[in-house]
Amino acid sequence: MFKFIDLSHYFEDNMPGFKMKNEDGTYTKYTAEIKPFLTHEESKPKYQGKASFEITEILFQTSLGTYLDSPYHRYPEGRDISEIKIDEVILSGVVIDVRGKNEFESIGVDIIPNDLKLEGKAVLFNFGWDKYWGEDKYHSYPYISEELIEYLINEGVRLVGVDTLNIDSSRKMNRPAHTLLLKNEIFIVENLTGLEELHGEKFRFFAVPLKAKNVAALSIRAFAEILE
Repeated sequence: MFKFIDLSHYFEDNMPGFKMKNEDGTYTKYTAEIKPFLTHEESKPKYQGKASFEITEILFQTSLGTYLDSPYHRYPEGRDISEIKIDEVILSGVVIDVRGKNEFESIGVDIIPNDLKLEGKAVLFNFGWDKYWGEDKYHSYPYISEELIEYLINEGVRLVGVDTLNIDSSRKMNRPAHTLLLKNEIFIVENLTGLEELHGEKFRFFAVPLKAKNVAALSIRAFAEILE
């Protein structure tokens, strides 16, 4: 029997998203608009009343929900979502328990167990912040330090995931995690959920997006396959 753990938030109309502060103090909000493009009633005459279909229209920004960042998200010359190979986003994974941290608190290398091998893996940080999804507090989250970012790069990780709004602190305008990880072709997944279910498990992590050209980031159905 295979066991799978869903690690994605629901993608829905008017869903929670990132709020970007503008120079005038207002905010630009990321969210989704989901509505029928063609309803069952509207389509029925097209099939002489013998069948009906709904076609749904979705309007959203690509950095929404549980999503994957490509290098193009940070670098104009970087690879976009369509250029990421499937075997680069299906990876052996490890989860690091960093629950109990405070708002805007950074974590360092000391939280990585000494005997943990990270090369070639997806490293997922379980802050437990997904419990604040949809609340104002979700925007005031802990994050990984520059020291830890450098360590992950040197260890040869392939992907880093977090159950927070952003892998970088919103107070750091230079965005060190995005800048350094994506420069080194290490992909980023944000807004994960349910990572506590992976503690003590051996698993593969799946973060496969649509094969979308000229797209910097994209929502995914992230999940883990538990291995014996």
